[in-house]
Amino acid sequence: MRLRIDLAYDGTDFHGWATQPGLRTVQATLEEWIGTVLRLPAQPSLVVAGRTDAGVHARHQTCHVDLELPDDPSETLERRLRRVLPDDIAIRSVAPAPEGFDARFSAIWRRYCYRLSDGVTDPLLRGHITPVREPLDVGALNAGAHLLTGLRDFAAFCKPREGATTIRDLRELSARRRDDGVVEVHLLADAFCHSMVRSLVGALTAVAAGRRTLAWLEDVAASGVRHGEVQVMAARGLTLEGVGYPPDDELAARATAARAVRTLEES
Repeated sequence: MRLRIDLAYDGTDFHGWATQPGLRTVQATLEEWIGTVLRLPAQPSLVVAGRTDAGVHARHQTCHVDLELPDDPSETLERRLRRVLPDDIAIRSVAPAPEGFDARFSAIWRRYCYRLSDGVTDPLLRGHITPVREPLDVGALNAGAHLLTGLRDFAAFCKPREGATTIRDLRELSARRRDDGVVEVHLLADAFCHSMVRSLVGALTAVAAGRRTLAWLEDVAASGVRHGEVQVMAARGLTLEGVGYPPDDELAARATAARAVRTLEES
């Protein structure tokens, strides 16, 4: 059977989601405890909606696990995981996955938020907000964001991976200043490639701080290759806020479509 697990975590003390030998990661911690509390003969393997890098947080992450068990263990697993997991991981829910569900490939959007401070930062939030020295013009940041939304090749903002596409549909990109002065950059896309969010925020921050122009941003976006002038922002300011899925009867079709390598001509 396949179980869907929804969770949250503070990424400060994790070396990202994915298992790495000798390092503390969210995946390895969760897999170890699932195997322990269910007394499985072998450690299970989790599939996640979106791998987060070292230091990146998740308010709502989704993964799935396949288990060969005679009975549905979801209620027991949810209760026991909440009891044994470390304080920086919280289980939201565990439930049998609908037919055709794949945590990674069935997803139709991921939402992130990057938080910046150009003033005095609350020390209690220092692990979740990135300080910047220059005053930020949120209007200029949003003007730059407008240039980047839509379906395009984001190669200039992604670390290349062999065989992986950098074409993404960036549906939302906007910034707002909260009452406490923190600037939030909200991003929503069908998917994000490696370091894309932090690179986009890095380029937009340069524009908002007056170090770069909108013309520079347009040139970077059109370059088609990883751009050396784009700063990758610190991990601590980034949080995965949520993952969206289609109705149950569309899950399998979405997973099939998402596995195909995307091109602009086909999109």
